[in-house]
Amino acid sequence: MEKDFALTPLEVAAILKISKNKVYELVKKGEINSYRVGNKVRIELKDIDEYKNKSRKLQITRQNNDEVVNSSTTSAHPYQLQDTKSSYGFVICGQDIMLDILARFLQHHPNGVQALRSYTGSYDGLYALYHGNVQIATAHLWDGETNQYNIPYVKRLLPGISAVIVHLANRKQGIYVAKGNPKGINSLEDLKRPGITIINRELGSGTRILLDEHLKKLGIKGNNIDGYGRECFSHLAVASAVARGEVDFAIGNEKASQQVSGIDFIPLQAESYELVIKKEDIEKPHFQAVLQIIRSDEFKLELDGIGGYDLSNLGKITAET
Repeated sequence: MEKDFALTPLEVAAILKISKNKVYELVKKGEINSYRVGNKVRIELKDIDEYKNKSRKLQITRQNNDEVVNSSTTSAHPYQLQDTKSSYGFVICGQDIMLDILARFLQHHPNGVQALRSYTGSYDGLYALYHGNVQIATAHLWDGETNQYNIPYVKRLLPGISAVIVHLANRKQGIYVAKGNPKGINSLEDLKRPGITIINRELGSGTRILLDEHLKKLGIKGNNIDGYGRECFSHLAVASAVARGEVDFAIGNEKASQQVSGIDFIPLQAESYELVIKKEDIEKPHFQAVLQIIRSDEFKLELDGIGGYDLSNLGKITAET
């Protein structure tokens, strides 16, 4: 392939095994060079190679720094840093900060690996797991017909593949409204009222699916809601839009609402946030390391310190499909 061959963000996402939205984020930050043809973003192959080379150098620098720190303070972490020659082909998919913490613990576990993080939503994460593009997916997908979390989606999106679902935490999902709730919003039923504007999460995210499943049960058409087509890619982003007064309503978790001033949180339901692993992988050393970590006191204590999680069933196997 020619080095100046122009690629779309979707093609770049496939090469780097990340989401298309992550590609746009890297372009916006200037980490990947790009140009525009009209309103379309295009990226040359040589710029992808340059980005990968920069990333490798950064990883090596961080590893060397970690080795210096751990050689003098080995008691600072419950696990020893592994050999820096480990594979970088282990990807954990999901958006919660607990997965960043898990990746850090995994890097230091005797049977661990330097994991990469893919910040994509639940639906796309399961799709990537099915295609072998990630090793671990996470999900908080509610099925309105069965009132179950995750199991129906794992069965549908991983056809013919046995999977193990491991519980991480319960989180509260609810409605974000401006401080003092000036529009008097109390439930999703209020979306039937005129004059209520919302901001949505991206297609494939657990939060978007939660909203859409409830709208279906209530007989509300999303396209009739002002702002339904406007999307953001995190709980904090939609909470911030509500706090700034740009919209009246958004859906997100309680934890994010506590980090943004100027909003109130109206609880909707508790959700199950869970890991999904292919059963064929579960006995492999890296995956066993993941299970050991999430069942460890050290990991639970760190999450307790952050707050916002019900960890009573952390590490328990919810189902095998």
